[in-house]
Amino acid sequence: MVRLNRIYTRTGDDGTTGLVDGSRVPKHAARMEAIGAVDEANSAIGLAVCALQGSSHADTLTRIQNDLFDLGADLATPGEDFTPGEMTLRIVASQAEWLEGAIDALNETLEPLRSFILPGGSEAAARVHIARASARRAERAATALAASDPVNPAALAYINRLSDYLFVLARAINAGAGGDVLWVPGQNR
Repeated sequence: MVRLNRIYTRTGDDGTTGLVDGSRVPKHAARMEAIGAVDEANSAIGLAVCALQGSSHADTLTRIQNDLFDLGADLATPGEDFTPGEMTLRIVASQAEWLEGAIDALNETLEPLRSFILPGGSEAAARVHIARASARRAERAATALAASDPVNPAALAYINRLSDYLFVLARAINAGAGGDVLWVPGQNR
């Protein structure tokens, strides 16, 4: 159980921050960039939840927000042992598999894409598209980290599936609100 009595600690005043294993890294390190990008994606999803209150989509996104805290904890735990343990929280394959099932369920109801779509439509879908773009940034940051340090493969799979889920969710929301906004190549030449 997490218990925070005091928000500021002053330990980061030197430009470093602590990881789960007790080590300290610069706040600008690739690991911290990945953790921060996951936090931004989580915040963008929170904004989408506000637009979807009372729907099953909001419940699903709230579940994903919890998974993103797991992902942040995973990224904050350096090392090559990606097995979850009593003191280590790791993303597991079943979390990405659950997203795949959610993608498939939403996609069953949608018409096949015949064009790229513009990130918009309804306000709720636009918020989900912002979250999707944030998730893609988090994926880029996580894969950049993986280029220099070991990263849990299940974590990389999860963040990749997340952006796919958010794309399909935005399409599903727009399907009930007038449809997607299609890209018209060269329209304004």
